[in-house]
Amino acid sequence: MTLTPLDIHNKEFRKVFRGYDEEEVDGFLDLVVKEYEKIFKENADLKEALAARESNIGQYKDLEETLKKTLILAQQTADDVKQAANRDAEVIIREAQLKAEQIIAAAAEKAKDVLREYEDIQKQSQVFRVKFRSFLLSQLDLIGDGEEVKISVVESA
Repeated sequence: MTLTPLDIHNKEFRKVFRGYDEEEVDGFLDLVVKEYEKIFKENADLKEALAARESNIGQYKDLEETLKKTLILAQQTADDVKQAANRDAEVIIREAQLKAEQIIAAAAEKAKDVLREYEDIQKQSQVFRVKFRSFLLSQLDLIGDGEEVKISVVESA
């Protein structure tokens, strides 16, 4: 059975012959009631404060768990972003290498074309010189009227 201040206050003792002084007992009981009420109230206040603290602790634990999950998610996101950036960088590098190879191949092809054109021009130049020399010799033969004219023609390469 729980004893309350009201129980103490309402407690009545039997009266007996040669018993205790009633006023003294009542005064002491009043003092006990007051002190017990203070202790009872303090105990109730402490229980209430403890419940509030436990509630706060629960909230802080929930907050801690949320923060942990947030940190893990942030780390995973950072890792994912880093991996995506690395993949993008690799793709860009591969594309740049491919483009460089294409540019080099195109330049090499153009160089071959220029070299072929140069060789064609050289051949055309030789053909022209041979035809021009033949033309000059035939013209000299015509001018000479049958006289033999000796002209030395120097070939230049």
